[in-house]
Amino acid sequence: MTRNPPRSSHAGRIAAGKGVPFSASPMLKVKLPVWRSRVVLFAMFAAFLALIVRALWLQGISTDFLQKQGASRYARTLELPATRGKITDRNGQVLASSVPVKAIWAIPEDVQAAPKEKLQALAKLLDMSYAELSKKLDSDRNFVYLKRQVEQDVSDQIIKLGIDGIETRKEYKRFYPEGEVMAHVVGFTNVEDAGQDGMELSQQKNLAGTTGSRRVIKDRLGRIVEDIEAVKEPHDGKDLVLSIDSKIQYIAFTQLKEAVAKSKAKAGGIVVVDAKTGEVLALANLPSYNPNDRSVLTGAQLRNRVMTDTFEPGSTLKPFTVALALDTNRVQATTTFQVPDKMTIGTATVGDSHPHPVWNMSVAQIIQKSSNIGTAKIALQMPAEEMWEMFTTVGLGQQPKFGFPGAVAGRVRPFKSWRPIEQATMSYGHGISVSLIQMAHAYTIFARNGDLIPLSFQKVNEPPVGQRVVSEKTALTMRAMLERVTAPGGTAPKAQVPGYRVGGKTGTAYKIEGGKYVKKYIADFVGFAPASDPRLIIAVMVDEPSVGSHFGGDVAAPVFATVAANALRALNVPPDSSVTDIIIPTDGPQEGL
Repeated sequence: MTRNPPRSSHAGRIAAGKGVPFSASPMLKVKLPVWRSRVVLFAMFAAFLALIVRALWLQGISTDFLQKQGASRYARTLELPATRGKITDRNGQVLASSVPVKAIWAIPEDVQAAPKEKLQALAKLLDMSYAELSKKLDSDRNFVYLKRQVEQDVSDQIIKLGIDGIETRKEYKRFYPEGEVMAHVVGFTNVEDAGQDGMELSQQKNLAGTTGSRRVIKDRLGRIVEDIEAVKEPHDGKDLVLSIDSKIQYIAFTQLKEAVAKSKAKAGGIVVVDAKTGEVLALANLPSYNPNDRSVLTGAQLRNRVMTDTFEPGSTLKPFTVALALDTNRVQATTTFQVPDKMTIGTATVGDSHPHPVWNMSVAQIIQKSSNIGTAKIALQMPAEEMWEMFTTVGLGQQPKFGFPGAVAGRVRPFKSWRPIEQATMSYGHGISVSLIQMAHAYTIFARNGDLIPLSFQKVNEPPVGQRVVSEKTALTMRAMLERVTAPGGTAPKAQVPGYRVGGKTGTAYKIEGGKYVKKYIADFVGFAPASDPRLIIAVMVDEPSVGSHFGGDVAAPVFATVAANALRALNVPPDSSVTDIIIPTDGPQEGL
């Protein structure tokens, strides 16, 4: 049976046989509208045009934006920390320096995939619990600090764990070799290496320097693959040389600590000033703290009482009242007054600390015996304005300019509001508030023959220019009177120093709480040595002595004596007295008689 070939094949053969080309075969002819091909062609042209426009937009107009977006994914600006300047004492001993440490930070998204045992090891090295670490890592941020100021050896162990997303950053930690002895002078810095107290805060701008920065390219794991450029070079901070003498500072601190412990006092303060230059050679407070470990720091430890605490100075203010009377020729050292144990002024009565018969006392004896009545009688001979000017001229009631943070002005009320009873009590240190360093500063007029110089916590290279407050004759007369205070028969025989003549004034005052005087005391002493040519001014304050005597001559004067003796020898100051046997009466007079 013969099959017929397909029709299409047959038609093709027919077409081929008739000489018709294959492309003209009616089988291949497609009958489409002309507009469709044109639409397709136009669409293709439009697409190519859009691509060209987009390319021009991306390569030309949006170049900066796109480059920034790209750089944000791989380029980083690294901060280059500046090294904080060292702080040294006047002899070059380091009091504060910066130690390189590391900050440990993480990219939470990358770290969360790490094995639990590695994260537990990390938590242990960071001295935190696994739960605490997990909480820090449970964050949607790209960056989180795990711990700051980590020691280098610990940082090396952390890196060895090989946890993806854990990185380190170089920073510095402040170290204080002298610890609590120098705490209130030097101060401390925070975790950002910025000064928070003391000279660290006062001189922050000079010590800190300026940080730098550098552009680098990092891969996805945070590794630096290319160093691009230095944007800004870091500039290290300047070193700071203080006026402090570490040897004298240690002596002052240990003697104050012993006195506070012996009297079971609440607190204490001491400051030692070079009378020739105004340099502060020592400043100490108790309670103190260790700036290297502030985990249990309290407000009481932090307070720089020498600078920030004010109190009624008591009898240590009497020399200024008497000096004014001498300088205005109202009295002489030998001028006498009838001094009872009590005196009525207006409706109020003032008195000396101990009853005594009516004495005929010279001005020099009034200072030696520390008579409140005698001082009040001298004060009431003078205008209130003159007394106010004397107090403010030596810095009382004025904002200190010591270049030290937190120094307070104290309080001296305007003279126009003084009543006679107030003028009388202010003359012997009641109704007025001062800081301990203000009293040390004020006493420079007696140690420097009548002129006042500024105090400095930085080493002084040139002698300061003084401001004349009283005449040289008045200052020398007062110095002789204050020397009698420390002799047998005065209120401060315990301030005597073997081989040196010394002078000074004791003070004992009630504290004020809730606007009223309470039976709590401030015992203080301000003195100078050697009396023939003073080199040191030392002010001591003991707050609320509760065991034994509460008088300045018993509590504060012995601290002065020990510190002065050791400091004068440390400074190689030659003795000015052949007396080496100190006579201290067991029942000597006290402040205010």
